[in-house]
Parts: sequence; C-alpha cells; structure tokens
Amino acid sequence: MRQLVQSLDAPSRPAEFPPVLAGLAEAVARPRALQHVRKAPARSKDLALVAGRQLNGAAAILALAVLTDSAVEHYRGSFQNKVMYAPLAVSSLALLASIAGIADRQPKRHRARGIIYGVAGVTGLAGLGFHAYNILKRPGGLSWLNLFYSAPIGAPAALLLSGGFGRAAEKVRDTPSGKLPRIIGLPAGKILTAAAFIGLLGTVCEAALLHFRGAFQNRAMYLPVTIPPTAAILLSRCLFATGRSASHLARIALKITAALGLAGAGFHVYGVSRNMGGWRNWSQNILNGPPIPAPPSFTGLAIAGLAALSLLDMERNREGSLPRI
Repeated sequence: MRQLVQSLDAPSRPAEFPPVLAGLAEAVARPRALQHVRKAPARSKDLALVAGRQLNGAAAILALAVLTDSAVEHYRGSFQNKVMYAPLAVSSLALLASIAGIADRQPKRHRARGIIYGVAGVTGLAGLGFHAYNILKRPGGLSWLNLFYSAPIGAPAALLLSGGFGRAAEKVRDTPSGKLPRIIGLPAGKILTAAAFIGLLGTVCEAALLHFRGAFQNRAMYLPVTIPPTAAILLSRCLFATGRSASHLARIALKITAALGLAGAGFHVYGVSRNMGGWRNWSQNILNGPPIPAPPSFTGLAIAGLAALSLLDMERNREGSLPRI
C-alpha cells in the first residue's frame, strides 16, 4: 500500500492507475478524504437541496419586485387593459410558491410549484412582447424618448427570470443521490451561471437607461452600472476558469451586488422623499419618484448567481479527483 501511495504522489505515474484505485490509495493515506468518499452521495443531495432553496429565494425576490413594481406602474396606467392585472396575480402566486419552496426541506420537486413557475415564465415572456409593442407603436418608434417614458422592459423580464429560476430550483432539488443536477440535459451549474450573467447585464442596462434619464445627479447612481457589471464578468469567468480564486472573487462581487440591491431601495425611498411634499404626498410621489421595487432585482439575481456557483463547484469536484485536504 505504501508503494501504491508513493506511486500516486509521483507526478509522472498517476495515469497508470485506474481512478478508483487512485481514489482508494489517497483515501488510505488521508482519512478525511475517505470520509468525503463515503458521504459523497448524501453530500451531493444536500448541496443540491441547498442550491434549490437558494434559487427559490432568488425567485421570491424577483417575484416580489415584479408584484410591487407592476402594481404601481399599472395603477398609474389606470389598468386600461384588463391584461394588466395578469402580472399581479401571477407574481403573487410565484411569490407564495417561492416562500413555500424556501420552507420546504424535502429533496424533491413539487408539482404545483413547477406549474406556477411555468405560468410565471410564460407570462413574463408575453409581457416582454406587450411592452415592446407599447414602445414601437408610439410616434417615433424605437427612440430614446420612448425608451425613457414608455412601458419598462425590465419588469416582465424579471417575471420571466423568476419563473425560470423557480423551475430550475425544482429541477435541482429533485436530483437523485450521487447524481449531478442537470437542466435540459446540461449541467445545471453552467446553465444557471449563464442565466444569472444575462440577467445581471439586462438589469444593468435598464438601470443605466433610467439613471441616464436622471442625469446621474447623485454619485451613488453610478454604483448600479459599475458593481453589478463587474460581478457579471467575474461570474462568467467561472465558466472557463477552474481555479478557486475566480470563484472566490465572483462570490465577493455577488454578495456586494446583493447588498447594493437592498441599499438601492433605500436610496429610492430617499429619492421619493425629496419630491415636493415628501411622504406626506406619497400617493403622487411614489408614482413620479424613482421605482422603489426595482433595485432588489439585483439582490435576487446575485443570490441566483451564488447558487449557480455552488452547483458549478460541485460539478467540478465530482468531475475531477478528490479535493485536496
């Protein structure tokens, strides 16, 4: 056995041993590694459940942002089209399903939650079409003026992401013991990392558009167009970099982005208070001030990114050799 371990440690000969023998030899030399091997299936199941509940949390925050933002914006539009009630109802159901998912510690999917998330995704996709039509039908079509003051694209996109991350949560938590989570036949970590990256960039574009409309009159308005893009780039780098430093930096940036989303809601509350009459005139200033529910979308996307990184790390640990102790 000593010769076997020495041969495994030699840099020129590890390929001569089958992976199973190499793992057993290292396990004999390192008891903690043996413990990791024995608990690998259960640990894989536990990690998938934790990541699934994180994705439920991300879906909950996005659904809450859509619910409150749509309530304000569609009320301002006097609900002229009866379809404008749909996102309120669907986002409410998605929020309730997400809260139930967070509380559910059973490592299996829930059929009703999956259906609700699917409806949320379809509703968000339809909302994108409605809002795009609202922009294009105005005089001037696709112009800066219409992008500034017509129906915002970001709200239905957030509902689409809420439904998508919720469906992914149900798929991930239903992973059998000893298996890696997969979505549409591909590794879940990679799929969700790409989805969080795209979602962050889209939200940054919306924040840049609205803050440009506000002429960046407060220096803090530069934060949503600098920190989240950095987090998105670091997150996308984890798709190609295998070192721990890339994942560590991405986690730090995502946690800062999550905090920024909550702080942004506070900044918007302050922005509403600066309008004439302040909160004493709340019924008008909430409609005309900066949207309070918008910034927490960064928080939801950051949490989804953190869950994706956990799955990505799990996939690489399983695909490679035993971790170094």
